[in-house]
Amino acid sequence: MNEKYIPLYRKYRPQRLEEVVGQEHIKKALANAIEMNKISHAYLFTGPRGTGKTSTARIFAKSLNCVNGPTVNPCCECENCRDITNSVPMDVIEIDAASNRKVEDAQNILEKVMYAPVNSRYKIYIIDEVHMLSTTAFNALLKTLEEPPKNVIFILATTEVHKVLDTIKSRCQRFDFRRITTDDIVKHLRYISDCEKINITDDALSTIAKNSAGGMRDSIALLDQLSVLGTKDAITTDDINSLLGRISFDVLHGLSDCILASDHAGAVEILEKIYNSGNEPVQILQNLLDYFKNLLVVKNCKQEISIEITQLNELQILDMSKQAEKVETHQIISLCDKCASYIKDLKSTNNPRLWLEIAIIDLANLAENTKLDDLQSRLSVLEGGGVRTEVHHSVNRAEIPRPAPISQPKEVYHQSESVKEHSSSVRSEEKKTSDVLPKVAAKGEALQDDSDFSPMPVAKASSGGDILSLWGELLANIQSAPTRALLKQWAKPVKLEPDDVVITVKNDMLLSQFVTGSKKAVLQKAVDGLFNQENTNITVRLPQAGDDIPQGNVTVPKPKPAPVVKPAEPDENENLEEVSAAVEVSDEEIEDGSEDASENSQRSHSFEDMHSDTVNMVMDLFDGKVID
Repeated sequence: MNEKYIPLYRKYRPQRLEEVVGQEHIKKALANAIEMNKISHAYLFTGPRGTGKTSTARIFAKSLNCVNGPTVNPCCECENCRDITNSVPMDVIEIDAASNRKVEDAQNILEKVMYAPVNSRYKIYIIDEVHMLSTTAFNALLKTLEEPPKNVIFILATTEVHKVLDTIKSRCQRFDFRRITTDDIVKHLRYISDCEKINITDDALSTIAKNSAGGMRDSIALLDQLSVLGTKDAITTDDINSLLGRISFDVLHGLSDCILASDHAGAVEILEKIYNSGNEPVQILQNLLDYFKNLLVVKNCKQEISIEITQLNELQILDMSKQAEKVETHQIISLCDKCASYIKDLKSTNNPRLWLEIAIIDLANLAENTKLDDLQSRLSVLEGGGVRTEVHHSVNRAEIPRPAPISQPKEVYHQSESVKEHSSSVRSEEKKTSDVLPKVAAKGEALQDDSDFSPMPVAKASSGGDILSLWGELLANIQSAPTRALLKQWAKPVKLEPDDVVITVKNDMLLSQFVTGSKKAVLQKAVDGLFNQENTNITVRLPQAGDDIPQGNVTVPKPKPAPVVKPAEPDENENLEEVSAAVEVSDEEIEDGSEDASENSQRSHSFEDMHSDTVNMVMDLFDGKVID
């Protein structure tokens, strides 16, 4: 061995702009800048690893400092070009920001920036992985980066441009390097293989390009690693899969067949063979995830596009197409999601084989009874309350009837033509609620058609005997217990309709509270909730002659639980003042001793009625009882 071996990615590093693979937009922009002599003082190269950022920076520096330059085609023979090629230049300084990220390193750069180039036209600083610099180091470079000395150029390279300060990015010309296409990588690998006399098939080169994630350096490095295998026979895809720990297409195809057919035993048997061949659990699931991704592409794309995306041959695409006919798209997506979830679990567990077997069995169960038509049929049964009907998979999905909406008890109650009068017992209330709920079809009956469900009409006016029922509902909608007790005791309904509500109260003090006072908003909210609308017209007034006030007892359903909010003290004091005012009126009538005996007797009788009403109201207000 006479000379040291040079890795292929270093040996075939581009030396001119035209040799850079891909990145046509960047090569054109830099070439035009050199020809038009519009050289900026700072550049920012960003993009994925292995796409040519550092190589382009060196080529650009070589083009600027060549003795024949600035030129798009450096000679690569002069001293400056040779120094840059050998990475020993005097005036082109490469700095690794990952190991020189402190502010002292930035200050060291600033001290040397002031010196003129030694034997070159420009003094160029190439700072690689610039995002690793600390914020203090960035701030130290800001002013110099914006206005550097004459003949000084900064070229910043990074794979994570989002970590670079905006103040730095705004001072540079930014060039975004894209991932190199698979075709460009395959062509360049074929060129290197022919130059190095590496015996490798085109399918193997496609597999290498696919595993490089758009990075040329990774592809050449993998080719360099495989080159020792091609001494006699040609290197195939199976050799690459064996080297990378990947599973062959045929094995993955058989495993996926068992999973899609819910064949747990067959899937576990194939899994044991894969695991015993030396594959790691995480790698097995990653290969399976990649297979399901390709299956998803084959099912939803044309054959030409599938071949281009998956990098599989026509025979493999044909096998996957037959397999894709047996499975729905949503099933494949579910399998991919499961694989990704179990990959995360395998990376954090101490027993990966156990979780690998659980994952395969779970994947095999996932495809069972999950046809889209079957799921829609079940959904129709659950939402419509009917019996399950068999749906054939050949039926068009658009012909499957949509499930009927579930009617809410309260809304059905208000849209009924007549509402039965509430009973005072809880059982009658529950019976009424059950009567208006949608009934479940008996066994063997067909599910109710969608045409039976019409749009919900506006609540109709209640008349006659059910006004007391609506009055009870209205009182139940009032969350404030004091306000509900006052309305029940001192107010009467005259008209309860969606377009007009008329309520009478017994005195002016209560009238002012419900017309302009604090009770107005409470009453408005309760009425709007009763008719399921907004801004209902409400009239509160004193009783008038001719008012048709219904007679009878009002049964107030148990009100809905209100949010846990501490009642404001002014409301309680206000209600207590009302009660006190009513009591004072009756006291004055009793203490008037100048009346005759008959009048005293009549007033005493009136006091007893008033006292009885007052006691009832106080009992409702404070949830109390009379003790003899």
